[in-house]
Amino acid sequence: MPFATRDGTRIYWKREGVESRPALVLLNSIGTDMALWETTLPHLLPAFHILRIDTRGHGASDAPEGDYSLPMLAADVIAAMDAAGIAKAAVAGVSLGGMIAMQLALDHGDRITGAALICTSATMDKTAWTDRVAKVRAEGTAGIADLAMGRFLSPGFTAAHPSVAESVKRGLLDMADAGYAGCGAAIRDMALIDRLPGLSLPVLVVAGSRDTSTPYAGHGEHLIAAIPGAKLATLDAAHLAPIESPRPLAGALRDFFLADTKREEAADTLFEAGLVNRRRVLGDEWVDRSLAKRTPFNHDFQAMITRIAWNEIWGRPGLDDRTRRLLVVAITASLGRWEEFELHVRTGLARDGFTREELKEVLMQLAIYAGVPAANTGFAEAGKIIAAMDEETR
Repeated sequence: MPFATRDGTRIYWKREGVESRPALVLLNSIGTDMALWETTLPHLLPAFHILRIDTRGHGASDAPEGDYSLPMLAADVIAAMDAAGIAKAAVAGVSLGGMIAMQLALDHGDRITGAALICTSATMDKTAWTDRVAKVRAEGTAGIADLAMGRFLSPGFTAAHPSVAESVKRGLLDMADAGYAGCGAAIRDMALIDRLPGLSLPVLVVAGSRDTSTPYAGHGEHLIAAIPGAKLATLDAAHLAPIESPRPLAGALRDFFLADTKREEAADTLFEAGLVNRRRVLGDEWVDRSLAKRTPFNHDFQAMITRIAWNEIWGRPGLDDRTRRLLVVAITASLGRWEEFELHVRTGLARDGFTREELKEVLMQLAIYAGVPAANTGFAEAGKIIAAMDEETR
């Protein structure tokens, strides 16, 4: 089993998915382990390289005695990322996992590319958590199991999926009491809310509409207000959203973390569509030469005109290619854009886009509506092109 060891404590981690995909770290709530994400995982793996971690005190990770802190738990995640060879990653955490995600973003912002804060808070009741930690240290997790289960899952979900609910409860009862109490102390002592306005990375706040532990009112709303630019997604779920709403949660994470990738994919699709039109109108030889001349300086411009001019305009159904060619010839001659005029006259004649007689008629029309001087130069430039083409065919 893969472990990262930090200050003498072993942290269990598991890496899944294609390594070349964007890295996403998944963190569990208090009282659960990485299995919390089991039903959400299939919907995330096609898009991400996943690193799941058992928080200190949970699952297969060690559970040392004493109070833990959010900075300690965040440092554990960094140690696991280092052990897994992941330099940077987005992070998604549920409840305690979301608190750790906030601490990670604040303390290790150079390693975190974005954060999804799921059914979590930065403003928990300190007295309530003081009492809960004391109860667990006195009675074990059995002393708070019914309270926790009443908040973990909605009554409707528990009734429909009793075996799932029983498995979640069994995991809570089987965990180390020291681990729950230690992490409870971290929640009790967290100091996040006043630092959140300093976050500059993308943040998604995910609220469960049936979450009674950290409802949007009083919890998620404060995160949205405090974190600059934070986005909100609301799911039909109680506190453990990865169990109750795996597919919608995965969709929200994909849409948020891969927004830039989706834009790039859309731009690539438009570019390829534009390239088809560009090759049809101008020919492969000319287009290949043009693409070969791209430089870092003009690359974005070339991509833009292919996406917009060649896809959006030349791809419209209202006019055929012949009409559009003749319009371009008339417009470029009227504006004195002779390099573009030469390109479209040459390719139009060479690719049977229009005849020499039609070209002449366009320039005659041009003389009336754009001026004799423009038509005069147009005839001269067109004459050079025709002469050169005739010479090439001899």
